[in-house]
Amino acid sequence: MAAITEIPGPKGLPLLGSALDLRRDALDAFLRARRDHGDVVRLSAGPPGVRSLLHCVFSAEGVQQILASQAANFRKDNQFYEELRQSAGNGLLTAQDADYRRQRRLIQPLFTKRQVDTYATAVTLEADGTVERWRDAADGVVDVVREMDRLALRTVSRILFGADVEAAVDVIHDNFPVVSEYVTRRGFSPVNPPRSWPLPSNRRAEAASQAVYAVCDRIIAERRAADATATTTSTEGEDLLSLLSRAGSEEDGSLDADELRDQVLVFLVAGHETTATSMAFALHLLACHPEARKRAQEEADRLPSGRAPSAADLDELPYLTRVLKEAMRLYPAAPVFGRRSVEAAEIDGHLIPAGADVLVLPWVTHRHPDLWDDPERFDPDRFTPEREAARHRYAWFPFGGGPRACIGQYFSMLESVLALAALLRSYELEAVDTEVPLTAGITLQATGPARVRVRARG
Repeated sequence: MAAITEIPGPKGLPLLGSALDLRRDALDAFLRARRDHGDVVRLSAGPPGVRSLLHCVFSAEGVQQILASQAANFRKDNQFYEELRQSAGNGLLTAQDADYRRQRRLIQPLFTKRQVDTYATAVTLEADGTVERWRDAADGVVDVVREMDRLALRTVSRILFGADVEAAVDVIHDNFPVVSEYVTRRGFSPVNPPRSWPLPSNRRAEAASQAVYAVCDRIIAERRAADATATTTSTEGEDLLSLLSRAGSEEDGSLDADELRDQVLVFLVAGHETTATSMAFALHLLACHPEARKRAQEEADRLPSGRAPSAADLDELPYLTRVLKEAMRLYPAAPVFGRRSVEAAEIDGHLIPAGADVLVLPWVTHRHPDLWDDPERFDPDRFTPEREAARHRYAWFPFGGGPRACIGQYFSMLESVLALAALLRSYELEAVDTEVPLTAGITLQATGPARVRVRARG
């Protein structure tokens, strides 16, 4: 059967198309687009002459085609990724072609299961620090979005920089939200003024980017100087920055100074925001569902007492792992992935033209009623091994897929499960905010608090 060339979609307003709907609540606009028009939908946004056309793919089969089987035809060539490159460098998240393949080969050995398991000590150290901090929470109430952002940023900073953790945390925490908002706004705007213009928004974003670059450059320079004078050749207990500095091969060489900084930025930013989102909403959901919280706590309580959870305990926490996966289904940290087609391609029975901006959306596919029964309901047992095996591989894809799948997905799962276990062993949770307003930026963003009352367990 011939591919459908007329892709359906909402008419929107005569002059602005769906621009106002996307600006008001993009996540809801995408859900309604699938509900009203099907699994491949075209949205137009903006006035004639500068109008953006977005080709949205919602089915698991279509997602697999774009991210995996036809991945070479769908590249990170769109406006959003170009803005991100200019603000955060050309690391693994944004690099393409030979640059990406070389960087991935150099960095892959640092994210094997065996190597990642060595990072568990840093995870539990920071989780224990959060346990202690919560003892002083005013009225016993914490905002889990803010708290998990702090925990995840401190954890990835400790793994990257070791004892220099404090040097980066405040700078990243204060400045990267400015960069994120700037990139998101420019990445989806039909017209942008040049970055060189002396506008207040350009100046703020440039100052924030330079502050982030400066702290990374300083720590890298200090570490390389220290490594140059070190007398030991052992790598045991080294932080990720030292390992990255020496990553190399005869075929690929090593990372130069700019590449090293770009990778550090990817790990600091992508490596903390996504994991923080997953942990925060796992806690939020457990606080809203006491039976699931009790079951997860009973599982965590069965771990050996007197010591922090370790990588070896991961297999002993299957229910908590399912809770996390269900949180990542309902609240995917990256709710939207963008690509641009090189050539025309048939996707799920529809013809996507060459040069099209294409979106795949975990936010929508994770709620697709053909893939998930009662999709808005929280049910960790959707992720039992039997039910996972029976489901389409791309019904759930919070880490992407195909050749560009996230290199840090095992680390994210390890960090999240161990940190959640430590918190659940120490505290009861009760939801204060049962609904959390959301928006889509570089990552899923809470626009209001997600407060939880915590009470120390006896």
